[in-house]
Amino acid sequence: MQEALFQYLLRLGDDSLILGQRLAEWCGHGPILEEDIALTNISLDLIGQATSVLHYAGEVEGKGRDGDKLAFLRYENEYVNALLVEQPNGHFGDTLMRQFFFDAFRKPLFERLIHSKDKQLSAIAEKSLKETRYHLKHSSEWVIRLGDGTEESHEKIQASVEQLMRYTAELFYEDAVDEHLQQQGIACSLIEIKNEWDKTVKEVFHEATLKFPDNNWKFEGGRLGRHSEYMGFILSDLQYMQRAYPNMEW
Repeated sequence: MQEALFQYLLRLGDDSLILGQRLAEWCGHGPILEEDIALTNISLDLIGQATSVLHYAGEVEGKGRDGDKLAFLRYENEYVNALLVEQPNGHFGDTLMRQFFFDAFRKPLFERLIHSKDKQLSAIAEKSLKETRYHLKHSSEWVIRLGDGTEESHEKIQASVEQLMRYTAELFYEDAVDEHLQQQGIACSLIEIKNEWDKTVKEVFHEATLKFPDNNWKFEGGRLGRHSEYMGFILSDLQYMQRAYPNMEW
C-alpha cells in the first residue's frame, strides 16, 4: 500500500507544483494589477499545497527524499502531473480556461479526500479545499466574463476551449494505484468527480455562451511520465537553483 500511496501523492503534488510554477510566470505581467496579484496568490496556494503533499510523499517513500528533493531533483519522466497543467500560459483567456478546468476537478476531489482514512491526507485536503473554492470562483467568473463579453473576448476564450479541452480527460485517469487506495478508503472514485466536473463545466459554459468542441480528441500520458514538449522548459526554470547549488536551503 505504501508504494501506491506514494504514487498517488506524487500525482497530487506534481499537479499543484507544475501549475503553480506556470502561474508564477504571470508575476509582473498580469493584464491589470488586481489580476497580477490574484494569479500570483493562486500560484503561492498551489505551491503551498505541493509542499505539503510532497513532504508527506517523502515520508511515505522512506528513502530520505524530502519535499524539496522530490520537487527539484527528479527527471522529466519521473513527474506524473497531468498534461493540462504544463500547457503554456498563452493569453489571459488561455490561462483562465486552463485554471477553470483544473479547479472544477480539484474542488470535488478535495471535498471527498477530507473523508480519507489517511489522516494526514485528509488534513491536507481540508486546508487545500478552502483555497480551491476561491480558485474555482475566480476562474469561473472570468470564464463567464470573457465568454459573454465582447466579440473578441468570446472568440479568444472559445479558442481556448478548443485547445485545452483535449487535455481534460486525463484528469480522471485511474489505474491500479487508484483502485487499491479506493479499496482501503484512502482515495476516492474519479468517476463521481467526473460527473460533478461535467455539471460545473456545462453550467459555466452555458452562462458564458461557450460551446463544447465538435471533436473528441484526448491527449494523455502525463500520469505515466510521458509529457509534452513544454515540460522540459518548465523544469529548467524550476530546478535551476537546486541543480546549480546542490543541497541549497533557504
